[in-house]
Amino acid sequence: MPAPSVPAPTEDAVRGALAGVIDPELGDNVVDLGMVRRIEIAPDGGVDVTVALTTAGCPLRAQLMKDVKLRVGGLPGVSDVRVHFGEMTEEQKKSLMARARWKARENPPRTDIPPTTRIAAVASGKGGVGKSSITANLAVQLALRGLTVGVLDADIGGFSIPRMLGVEGQLGAEGRKIVPLEKPVGDGRLKVVSMGSVGNAAEDQAIMWRGFMLNRAVQQFLEDVRWGDLDYLLIDMPPGTSDVQMGLARMLPHTEVLIVTTPALAAQKVAARAADMARKGYLRVAGVIENMSAFRCEHGQSYALFGSGGGERLAAEIGVPLLATIPLDPSVAEGGDTGRPASLAAHGPVVEAFAALAERIVTDALPPVEMTSCTARLFESVEAALGPAPA
Repeated sequence: MPAPSVPAPTEDAVRGALAGVIDPELGDNVVDLGMVRRIEIAPDGGVDVTVALTTAGCPLRAQLMKDVKLRVGGLPGVSDVRVHFGEMTEEQKKSLMARARWKARENPPRTDIPPTTRIAAVASGKGGVGKSSITANLAVQLALRGLTVGVLDADIGGFSIPRMLGVEGQLGAEGRKIVPLEKPVGDGRLKVVSMGSVGNAAEDQAIMWRGFMLNRAVQQFLEDVRWGDLDYLLIDMPPGTSDVQMGLARMLPHTEVLIVTTPALAAQKVAARAADMARKGYLRVAGVIENMSAFRCEHGQSYALFGSGGGERLAAEIGVPLLATIPLDPSVAEGGDTGRPASLAAHGPVVEAFAALAERIVTDALPPVEMTSCTARLFESVEAALGPAPA
């Protein structure tokens, strides 16, 4: 089913998308750093973006090109993204580094999340589609690849991640910072923060908070947690399009969104609202995951118990790739109940589906950031030239 025809994006929309492209060494976006020099938009949706680098041969260019294409290419109406590079003048380099120093002094980062961390919000417009099981099993598969994965349970009133991942105990503290619960998985590690690991929170007792209090709790989990080194941070979002979703776009503007739907048409239409809200907050929608796809019995017969094609239809409607179809399998529910996610099994269709999803994430949809040192060296030289910052 082809995506509906939509007009080419405006320059403001492209610039807003580029504000989510972060220089991983300076920790600021390429728009505010003055690195975006030209935006040209063709009537057919082709977009040309010119980015000025600190040095012509900067190793960051491949990462920046990838991020620009991912961000701008996720806008409705974009048919192609072409990235061109130029080189800054000496005065422009000094201006960029002066801004970086000012931001570090006057506007310190509000979180301990490294700028190289890939942040993915697992979202949908409604409950019951399996966001938490997707988050838990994807986190396990990424950790099995030797990665360090943070898992933030942002569903304050409906937390379930600690049980699903088999993480027990209470969150600790070092000084004024919260320390995540950690669990080794294969060669990797999970770092988990959830309301279910705070104080006397009980699974069978309601947390009756208003929207601003829920948003403040998520903000505290982001600002006051000592995350340490992270390759990925997966955020299990609450259902709907409300305060927490809007707050996340403000607090973590380089978050990217994975939309979960079931094959049913009703779930697909509601999930489209979550994608629309993400884009209105200038967050990139990285792709769609169809959960609870066809059930296959032990005799090999498949049954589409919840319908079929919802993920494919939604991906076509919002113009993003369908990243995975996860089969309906009792082992997913059983693993969530026992704290041993289905992804930890040796084999099986659902294991293969989650493994394929993780592979798609790391190779295409949200590849890990590769750190280099070209701007770091430049920062040191300009710091020496400018002298110490005033007290």
